[in-house]
This record gives sequence, C-alpha cells and structure tokens, in this order.
Amino acid sequence: MSLSPSSVSRSAIVGRLRAAGCVFAEDEAELLISAAGSPAELDAMTDRRAAGLPLEHVVGWAEFHGLRIEVDAGVFVPRRRTEFLVDQAIGLAAERTGAVVVDLCCGSGGVGAALYAALDGAELYAADIDPAAVRCARRNITGKGQAYEGDLYRPLPAGLRGRVDILVANVPYVPTEEIELLPAEARVHEARVALDGGADGLDVLRRVTAEAAGWLAPGGHLFFETSERQAP
Repeated sequence: MSLSPSSVSRSAIVGRLRAAGCVFAEDEAELLISAAGSPAELDAMTDRRAAGLPLEHVVGWAEFHGLRIEVDAGVFVPRRRTEFLVDQAIGLAAERTGAVVVDLCCGSGGVGAALYAALDGAELYAADIDPAAVRCARRNITGKGQAYEGDLYRPLPAGLRGRVDILVANVPYVPTEEIELLPAEARVHEARVALDGGADGLDVLRRVTAEAAGWLAPGGHLFFETSERQAP
C-alpha cells in the first residue's frame, strides 16, 4: 500500500535525495513514496537511499526487461545494458519451442526470468556461487525453473550436458585493480564475487567458455557480456 499524496511532502523527499547527490531525485522520490507503507517507512527508506544504498536495494526490486525482479540487499542489481544480451538470445531462439536455457552467474535470476517470459515452453536452469543471490533467484524464477548454488557448471544436473540451447553468462568482468574505481553503489553494496573478474577481468569468462561446448546442444549458443575493451 503506497502513501497518499497528502501524507508526505514530495519536495522534502526530493530535497533530501538531491542533497545526497541523487541525479534523478524526482523519479526516485516517486518510487520511494509508492513503495513505502507509512511515513516512518518512507523516512527510513529515504535515509537509506541518501546514505548511498542502491535504489533497488532500498525498494527491494529492479525493473528488468519489463519484469519486476526482486533484489535483496547485497545482491548484484541487474543492469539495463544487460537487456541487450537477453534480446540477442531471444532473437536466435524465439521460434524454438521448449528451448533449454541455462543462466550462469545468475545473480537475482533476472536474465533467466526474462528469457523464460519470452520463449515458449522454455526449460530454465540457473546457477550462482553466491548463496544470497541464489535465494533471490529462486523467488524470481519460482514456477519457471530451478536455481542451484555452486561454482559455474558444477551444481547443474549432469543430464543437461549436450542439451543446452541457450547458455547465458553475465560473468563478473571488472579487473581486480579497477574495483576501487567503481561507483560506491556497486563497490560497497554489491557482492564482490559478482564484480571481480580477476587480473584482466576475464578469469571467470575463460572458465565458462572452456566448458561450454560440453554443455551446448548441436546448434546451441553461448551469450556473455564484457566491456568494449575486452571484446575481441
């Protein structure tokens, strides 16, 4: 239940957010007001946002590919740029019924949930090494697929080998020495394991690609995200 317009001063909330450096203070104020159940809760949520917590962690969800994805504190927030990854996968699999989809480094499960929503009869499996992320993903893909806790392919059912039509991997790809250059919202409030890709940022991706062929079905595809300077 959201607050009524008369129960809170939007301008006061906007002012607090602006003072904290929030660029889109007006939009964020509207989200906070709609998410809060009482003036006291709104005050607490505004304080958390002004202190630097990601807006998605404050309200408990992120919009991703037209879906509302639950995001718990500390869990990697799905980025809008990753919708491009989803769109590429959908473009290649849209006419296929019952595609087997694996979402590695799934985080909150947003990528897998978006693919499931777009593909007819998809069979969805997701995995992440972060227990908090897996708990979150399980809520987001309830009734859609299974989420497993473990390192990359290790927790996946062995029966998936050679059957995967769409393998997506939004791996951590920030070089270790550049973690400290990230915005505080990511650097402080998201799990480091979701960000740190090793010395050149490609450690996890190398492991994904090294084993991908053994999991993909004939004609299957691997999709992953990197920075522009890491791309071939």
